[in-house]
Amino acid sequence: MNDTSHHDARIASMPFASVYPHYVTKVEKKGRTKAELHQVILWLTGYDEQKLQKLIETKVTFEHFFKEASLNPNAHLITGVICGYRIENIKNPLTQKVRYLDKLVDELAKGRKMEKILRSA
Repeated sequence: MNDTSHHDARIASMPFASVYPHYVTKVEKKGRTKAELHQVILWLTGYDEQKLQKLIETKVTFEHFFKEASLNPNAHLITGVICGYRIENIKNPLTQKVRYLDKLVDELAKGRKMEKILRSA
């Protein structure tokens, strides 16, 4: 894989709150709900609704957002290609976590069943 250090640094410093409205728009355009989006985010991060709202309001970076998260033990089951990269081959742990989230949001928007999105072993 190419050197992605510049890309990784850009993702790390990007505020989660700047991307979150795009997630909401993406899923709502496809007939899914903000509540379903939150269910997916909470499944991946281990946050509760109050913590998620606080992180959005305080405009934390993706680095901070995932530093405090308790990543779901089944997150490694999220595979496939997102933004041109195969998720399971991404070397930078933070970038991989962000791409996990992107993949889950895509699956939600594409109408995949919640039981399939919220992977279990």
